[in-house]
Amino acid sequence: MSWRATVLTLFPAMFPGPLGTALAGRALDHAIWSLDAVDIRDFAPGAHRSVDDTPFGGGAGMVLRPDVVAAAIASVADDRPLLVLTPRGAPLSQSRVRALAQGPGVIILCGRYEGIDQRVIEATGAEEISIGDYVLAGGELAAMVLLDAAVRLLPGTMGAAASADEESFSAGLLEYPHYTRPANWNGRAVPPVLLSGDHAAIAAWRRAQSERLTMTRRPDLWSAHVATHAGAVAIPPRAP
Repeated sequence: MSWRATVLTLFPAMFPGPLGTALAGRALDHAIWSLDAVDIRDFAPGAHRSVDDTPFGGGAGMVLRPDVVAAAIASVADDRPLLVLTPRGAPLSQSRVRALAQGPGVIILCGRYEGIDQRVIEATGAEEISIGDYVLAGGELAAMVLLDAAVRLLPGTMGAAASADEESFSAGLLEYPHYTRPANWNGRAVPPVLLSGDHAAIAAWRRAQSERLTMTRRPDLWSAHVATHAGAVAIPPRAP
């Protein structure tokens, strides 16, 4: 059975969007995963199919109604985790993506306007996830980010499964730099160690580069890495 993704949204026409191309698109064509976009508005009562209302306590904007959202969720609920993309959620990590990719799939609820009534989030036990410290117009683009990250880890999606093992965040570190032909471009030469044919030296260089980049650019990741490997990690030397 393929990995199943269901997106609850007010704008189903946004899907599959970029998920219909490249790796994710090919995986979709080969039934490695499936995608359904469900229109939340289909569950709104009345002739006007109103999905939102003004917030209690005042303030600008509108809030998605809990009765409408709950009905949409109930129509697709099963054993898959229910996710809500919101800036106040827990930061999305590679380890969480990997865990989701190993499951049966996901149900993703996309908010709009000022957000979703908190009561339906609490009542359904939805997991709140953020893709970064910024605000988007809605959860759809964030849902695409999460789905792209998960789908590429599904068996059969990537041509070389091992390539995912060395990427940024896979081992808690940023990925090392990459180089290809020509060996000298605009006066900039490829690091000599990569041309040496010494696989052990190349592996050591790449490891040192990953550690150096992580330490300087993402001290939060470096601190976590050091804590996880206490006593086994030293400050990496500046690689040639």
